[in-house]
Amino acid sequence: MSGYYASILHGALLTVGVSLAALAVSVVLGLLGAGAKLSGRSVLVGLATLYTTIIRGIPELVLMLLVFYGGSIGINALLEMSGTGATLEINPFTAGVLTLGFIYGAYMTETFRGAILSIPRGQFEAAAAFGMGPVQIFMRITAPQMVRYALPGFTNNWLVLIKATALVSLIGLQEMTYLAKQASAATRSPFAFFLFTAALFLLYTWASLILLRKLHARYSLGTKRGEL
Repeated sequence: MSGYYASILHGALLTVGVSLAALAVSVVLGLLGAGAKLSGRSVLVGLATLYTTIIRGIPELVLMLLVFYGGSIGINALLEMSGTGATLEINPFTAGVLTLGFIYGAYMTETFRGAILSIPRGQFEAAAAFGMGPVQIFMRITAPQMVRYALPGFTNNWLVLIKATALVSLIGLQEMTYLAKQASAATRSPFAFFLFTAALFLLYTWASLILLRKLHARYSLGTKRGEL
């Protein structure tokens, strides 16, 4: 039995890797989406709105299967049309990371958009009056305050994203949920292995909450402290 538990612990590291990689993708997409929605340009606003509306309306599992199975078919069809003769196969790790990042990028878009809108408009006008460019305004005015306002929503998105990594077990990625199912099938003791996996997920969320609360306290210095 100890060998199965060690295997699940090894899969837990892969779960962390998928979560962090997907988080990076979602943050980039979230910033781009929020920027598009706040740009005032109808085309960008429309595209960002379409993105967040569609993604939040389709189940995560359906999207993951579409990317894993349909993505390879679509890319290979394009490669075949180009006449290069090359083929590309999307592996489970890549499919899981891209799908989760794409999904939670929509949620991060709304989180970052709301955070930016919470910053008093007069601060942007004052910065522009002092001759700051868009990049300076973002780095010195927008980003530091956006982090503080976005952290509660960011925390919720991150906790849900961690738990959503269990879905990648359905496309063959050998993270801890997949390995727990394998161990359960081999030993016919599902309760022990799934309880162990649940405890690991709980440990991840507990550690995340501690870290993010400290980060929130750091960015809330000089202001009334909010609750995560």
